[in-house]
Amino acid sequence: MSKQQRAERTRQTLILAAAEVFDTDGFAPSSLTTISTRAGVSNGALHFHFVSKNALAEAVGDHAMASLRQIARPREAGQGRALQLLVDTTHALAFRLGDDVILRAGFGLSSDATWKGSTDLRQYWVDWVGDVLAGAAAEGALAEGVAVEDAKAVIAATTVGFEAMGRSQPRWFSRQMFGKFWGLLLPRLARADALGSLKPDGSPGLVAALPL
Repeated sequence: MSKQQRAERTRQTLILAAAEVFDTDGFAPSSLTTISTRAGVSNGALHFHFVSKNALAEAVGDHAMASLRQIARPREAGQGRALQLLVDTTHALAFRLGDDVILRAGFGLSSDATWKGSTDLRQYWVDWVGDVLAGAAAEGALAEGVAVEDAKAVIAATTVGFEAMGRSQPRWFSRQMFGKFWGLLLPRLARADALGSLKPDGSPGLVAALPL
């Protein structure tokens, strides 16, 4: 392994260790000594890669945002089936939150008042939900009287609430939990003639890919 490869491996190890510490302790109480110990490197090695705890948190946030953008990609105009895309993406996000500590830490940092970083995963998620709902409205898939802004507020707040609850109780990240949520919401959200084709537990391809 080259020196450059070793340096990159150490950097990734530090980002993962920092995410684990931030996820359990929050930003302010976390110490660089705790992070370097968890990563199995010296404080000197940590400071070689990151000049401060804030810089390390920025790296965690950047990695988390990259993961979120892969899960919730910008929707292409005319793509169709916006509501099913919304359902499927919430399921995929829930699974990844339970499985990916860097993504989970990124969401945690976004709501941590002691950290003032440049990435805000929660705001990205809120904006993405609004964009997809606007697409559903353009498709004529929303029930009469449903306002995009009202639906965005309910869905974004509920899914972010699941993310917060899942930190201590992983069942909130389960497909059953999100399936129940959508089972309750879709009859109010979707136009009656579109409701029959929607799958609150996720589309067949998603169901095959994700565990219960």
